[in-house]
Amino acid sequence: MVKRFFREANFFNSLRSARSGTYAAAISRVYTFGPTFRAENSNTTRHLAEFWMVEPEIVFADLKDNMALAEDFLKYVFNAALNECADELDFFNTHIEKGIIENLQQVIKAKFAHITYTDAINELEKATAANKELFEFKPHWGCDLQSEHEKYLTEKVAGGPVIVTDYPKEIKAFYMKLNDDNKTVRTMDVLVPRLGEIIGGSQREDDLEKLVKRMKEMNLKPQDYSWYLDLRRYGTVPHAGFGLGFERLIQYVSGMANIRDVIPFPRAVGQAEF
Repeated sequence: MVKRFFREANFFNSLRSARSGTYAAAISRVYTFGPTFRAENSNTTRHLAEFWMVEPEIVFADLKDNMALAEDFLKYVFNAALNECADELDFFNTHIEKGIIENLQQVIKAKFAHITYTDAINELEKATAANKELFEFKPHWGCDLQSEHEKYLTEKVAGGPVIVTDYPKEIKAFYMKLNDDNKTVRTMDVLVPRLGEIIGGSQREDDLEKLVKRMKEMNLKPQDYSWYLDLRRYGTVPHAGFGLGFERLIQYVSGMANIRDVIPFPRAVGQAEF
């Protein structure tokens, strides 16, 4: 039953991104905001089994445009929090985590660094060679970045917010656009100090043949996505988008240590008692 849940969650999360692309092709810029089910057995202080996601989608846009939008979006939200919720942030800064206001101000002023996944892994491997006990999970090309890796990249390598791009295709969704090297896809993860990943997104694959091939590589049935493939078959445009977990955003702004403390009645792995 658990395996079935994760399989279905992955299926519907993929469709949600596809749906946004459908609407964006009609009216250029859209967003969705609703519940999302995590297709991973992640039981950590940063993950919920169900969470709320803000997902903008833009057409005639590539990965570069997507990164610019994500950076502007975060800075706008953080600035709004500082200006409109000053009393609340003072409370959190005093009683929860000292320095969160300064941290938000630094992110707003920063120019987000860009680094490819391959270069990021090289930096992590160099750090591991210098100190074999630095990471619990040993980094290697092809692995998904863990929280400890993301924090190292922001705090030690970039010294601030950093966007990691071009992940291996094997660890990303089928609808992400393939790069010319046929090994990586045009993805991005936005990492911020103190938390790690706060946004994940990509440029979407608009080539029908490549899209079908990727589906088959991932053991997906193209007929289950026939309506989505029709969008490519009868014409599409370059488009991109990203997702921002709302609870993780609140966790970051408030300084709370556990994501389960920022939403009433959190749903997490292993907590379905009724």
